[in-house]
Amino acid sequence: MAIALLSLVGAFLAFYLLAANLGWTPPVPCGTGDCATVQSSEYATVGPVPVSGIGLAGYVALLALSLAGLQDRLSRSRLIPFLLFGGALFGVLFSGYLTYLEAAVIKAWCRYCVASAIIITIVFAATLPELKRIRTGGGR
Repeated sequence: MAIALLSLVGAFLAFYLLAANLGWTPPVPCGTGDCATVQSSEYATVGPVPVSGIGLAGYVALLALSLAGLQDRLSRSRLIPFLLFGGALFGVLFSGYLTYLEAAVIKAWCRYCVASAIIITIVFAATLPELKRIRTGGGR
């Protein structure tokens, strides 16, 4: 449930940033840091896809997987915890790369990006107990 709740919070945050990137909302207010610089940098997209869109897709996938893993018929599945762990690992590594870019290349911080990095790190930590289910196929 913790992974589901955190993924839901992350999805709302990523959707808010995506909406701002696509011009659906006013620019993101950033009381601390320099969100505009980060959001308008060349690193704010991967090809034509905004990084916030990638984050939204990742959080929604983690939310769906975490909810699926709560179902009795899937409680002994090795696939669900494997995908949760792998998805969270990818998310934390990608977020780490983006945080590095903020610090070393862009030299500006977006507090929403930092919040997302914290959320995905906590999600990753919450998936660590799933490693036991991957090895043993045991239930919750």
